[in-house]
Amino acid sequence: MTTTLNTSASAPHSPSPDASAKAAATAALGWLHTAKFLTTAPQLHFLPPLDLPEIAFVGRSNAGKSTCINILTQQKQLAFASKKPGRTQHINLFALGKQGVNDAILTDLPGYGYAAVPKQDKIRWQQVMANYLVTRENLKGIVLMCDPRHGLTELDQILLDVVRPRVEEGLKFLVILTKADKLTRVEQNKALSIMKLQAGGGEVRLFSAPKRKGIDEVATLLWQWAHPNETLPTT
Repeated sequence: MTTTLNTSASAPHSPSPDASAKAAATAALGWLHTAKFLTTAPQLHFLPPLDLPEIAFVGRSNAGKSTCINILTQQKQLAFASKKPGRTQHINLFALGKQGVNDAILTDLPGYGYAAVPKQDKIRWQQVMANYLVTRENLKGIVLMCDPRHGLTELDQILLDVVRPRVEEGLKFLVILTKADKLTRVEQNKALSIMKLQAGGGEVRLFSAPKRKGIDEVATLLWQWAHPNETLPTT
C-alpha cells in the first residue's frame, strides 16, 4: 500500500506580493517619521557640507509640496504649509534616521512661480535652486511636485532642463502628481501617461493626501534611494 504524505500543513508560506509591499512601505514610513529639523539657509553657501544622501523636494508654490512632506513624515507641521503660497523663502533641511543616527536628508526648497512674490525675489530663488540642484554633491534624488490639472509650467520645464544632465548621469528623479483625488480615473490615467513622456527618464506617481493614494509607493521609493545597498523588510 502506498502512503501519500500531506506536507501542505508544514510547508512555509511566502507572504503575498501585496503583503510584502505593505510591510516594506510600513518600514519606509517608519523611517520617514524620524524626520526632524536640521537647519535652514537663505543661500546655498550657508548650507553645511554633508556626506549623507540628500533628497530634494521642488515645485510651484501651490503644488502641495509642504503637504506632501508632512504626509510622508506623518508630522503635521514639519514643512511650512501656508495658505499663502510663496511664504517659504529658505532652504530647509530635515535629518532622517533611527536610533538617533542620521542616515539621510530631506531638503525642502522654496516654492517658485507665485505671482505675489516680487520679480527680483523670483529671479534670486531660481538662481539659488538651480545652483543647488546642479552643484550639491551629496544630492541623490529630486522629487518634483506637479498639479496634474495644470501640467508642467514653463518654470517646471526650465527645472527639468537644469537637472537633466545629472539625471542622465544617474541622479534619481520622481514627479509626484499631487491632488489626484480631484481628477476622475480616466483623467488620472491620462495625466500619468502624459507625464511619463515628459519626465525625461524619471518616475511618476499619482498622489492624494485625502485619499492616501501613492503614499506607500513614494515612501518605499525614497527609502530605496537613500539605501541603495539595503533591502526593506517585507514581513
